[in-house]
Amino acid sequence: MVAWFEIPVIDMDRAIAFYEKVFNISLQRQQMGIEEMAFFPFDGEKKGAISGALIKNEKFYKPSDNKGVMIYFESLEGDLAKELSRVEAAGGKVLQEKKLINEQVGCMGLFLDTEGNRMAMYHNITK
Repeated sequence: MVAWFEIPVIDMDRAIAFYEKVFNISLQRQQMGIEEMAFFPFDGEKKGAISGALIKNEKFYKPSDNKGVMIYFESLEGDLAKELSRVEAAGGKVLQEKKLINEQVGCMGLFLDTEGNRMAMYHNITK
């Protein structure tokens, strides 16, 4: 049911550098009217695939560490401990190391990005 997400940022350069380093990806930056955005990779051929963007618009978006929706990023490397290990070197903070939710669901971890957003990583160990 989820189709899109947007992560508020204060400093776009810093936020792009953080997410690119942690997930070993490239984001595509674009000005969209008054909003500055950087798009996460998207595989439109994959059924159920969703994507999103970093977004800077101080009037409508504000980073938050404890309010609102939390996004869970799927581990691209199959072991979210690898991505979590890069969070602090990229300027963020690990809030919860890799933790087993249960054998049927998988593992998760929490982090604070460089902009002050609380985010999560997830990996389904049954796949």
